[in-house]
Amino acid sequence: MQDLSKYSITQLRALEAQVIDELKTRHFLGISKAREQILHIARNAGISVDKLLATKMPKTPKEGAAPAKYRNPDDPAQQWSGRGRQPAWIKTWIASGKSIEDAKA
Repeated sequence: MQDLSKYSITQLRALEAQVIDELKTRHFLGISKAREQILHIARNAGISVDKLLATKMPKTPKEGAAPAKYRNPDDPAQQWSGRGRQPAWIKTWIASGKSIEDAKA
């Protein structure tokens, strides 16, 4: 490692510019190399690039997602698991004098 304390501000700024340029170059080379590896794997698997890019990953349900415990009788699309903060419709429901038990799913 170099002793940078002997460098002038101008020299340090020039060195900084060189470091930034080298980092950018290596970043893009890494991306290019990864792209080539992915394309090589796809070709060997018989998958076209278009098909590879068009393929969407299946959505996985959130771990720990709880089923709906409460449903708004006025709008069944509004649901709440009973976990976390109460949604606005539950607060309105309770404020109107109704029991939360009346909204059980």
